[in-house]
Amino acid sequence: MDYRIEKDSLGEVQVPSNAYWGSQAERSRNLFRISGLTEHPKMIDAYILLKKACTVANTDLGLLDAEVGNAIVQAADEILSGKLRDQFPVDVFHMGAGTSLNMNCNEVLANRAEEILGGGLGTYQRVNPNDHPNYGQSTNDTFPSAMRIMARLMLEDLFPVIDDLIEAFAAKGVEFDRILKSARTHLQDAVPIRLGQEFTAYAVALRKSRRWLEQAAQELEELGIGGSAAGTGLNTHPDYRAKVVENLREYTGIEFRNAPDLREAMQSNLAMASLAAGLRIFCQELTRVSNDLRLLCSGPLTGIAEIVLPPVQPGSSIMPGKVNPSMAENLNIVLYQVLGQCSSIDNCVMAGQLELNVMMPGMAFSAQFALQVLTNTLATFTENCVRGIKADAERCAHYAETSPSLATALNVYVGYKQAAEVVKIALAEKKSIPQVVREKGLLDEETLKKALDPALLTEPGIPGK
Repeated sequence: MDYRIEKDSLGEVQVPSNAYWGSQAERSRNLFRISGLTEHPKMIDAYILLKKACTVANTDLGLLDAEVGNAIVQAADEILSGKLRDQFPVDVFHMGAGTSLNMNCNEVLANRAEEILGGGLGTYQRVNPNDHPNYGQSTNDTFPSAMRIMARLMLEDLFPVIDDLIEAFAAKGVEFDRILKSARTHLQDAVPIRLGQEFTAYAVALRKSRRWLEQAAQELEELGIGGSAAGTGLNTHPDYRAKVVENLREYTGIEFRNAPDLREAMQSNLAMASLAAGLRIFCQELTRVSNDLRLLCSGPLTGIAEIVLPPVQPGSSIMPGKVNPSMAENLNIVLYQVLGQCSSIDNCVMAGQLELNVMMPGMAFSAQFALQVLTNTLATFTENCVRGIKADAERCAHYAETSPSLATALNVYVGYKQAAEVVKIALAEKKSIPQVVREKGLLDEETLKKALDPALLTEPGIPGK
């Protein structure tokens, strides 16, 4: 491979001659061969959007030569359109605070801008990575700002698929509303409930969980850009940070705002902790729902089997005809991965020291990975599982009618003690609750019919009273 020689504060570096990255990204590429993973496209989008906003602000304020500023903006727009995406080779696990990625972005922008102005790669005659794309900036304020922008942009992709999932559960709640079944508490038979009520409750729980992510989105919209190295704003124009955020609002349509205290914005990554908390709460609720679906479809002959999940793949390499709840299993696998990434974010957030948290590359990767896999799995789970769920109404009705917990409705007529005796007899003699009541002459037929009216057993009130 042909190389060019670049110099930085540590000496000479061989950089591939056709690379738009420079010496610092090249050092990082060789030093940190850790995961083989490079930054998520949304993280590149976020960083380049931020660099564009900063460049426009500095150019408007007369701090950057207009020709140079315009060339950097053109380079940024090209990257945002999808070009030069192979020019960001830095591993997601690189040096503390994210300096490698910041410089990778600065170098690509500088080299492309230099090229636009008629220069060659690595010459930096008119555009220097540190002096122009990074003017008035530090990794310490750009990386946390870019990380928040990235997470906020990815939430924009996540929210619609969450809404689709909620709508799908709510639709099943309506579809299954007339199907009576036995509830279960402690995994034991309980009073009757409608299958639609169960599914409606799933939709409600997920809708409530979504609110925590909405709160996280608001936290992520607060940016510490303009704090430069330590949150003091050294080497920045007094109007710079407001102009940067104004530009970002224009580019994204998201209501980004300046952090009221730049020192706090530099020291603390509360916004990322908020994101982890929101993801954790949502995943915990959805894990519970997914496990319910797996229980309710268990069988088909020796389990509960009240619902049927759409078959998507043969379930066994040895048992012919076996079908597994593959989509629900996949969902659980992904949810556990997301929960693990949330723990990683939490640990990184706690690791801040004095004016900076150097663990940001770790929390950035965990956020990228968690948001991406959750968005993808929710989309396929909704389409290939929830929307196709069918109910076995006959089996549901059988469980509802034979459940010994029907006796609960007798409490107001014969008392708890007598009702418990009815249950014991019914179980011992394998009889239904109505049959035992009739045999013992506890209620006349009309009262018994009212007391055990299925339509009245799943709503507030006292059946028959």
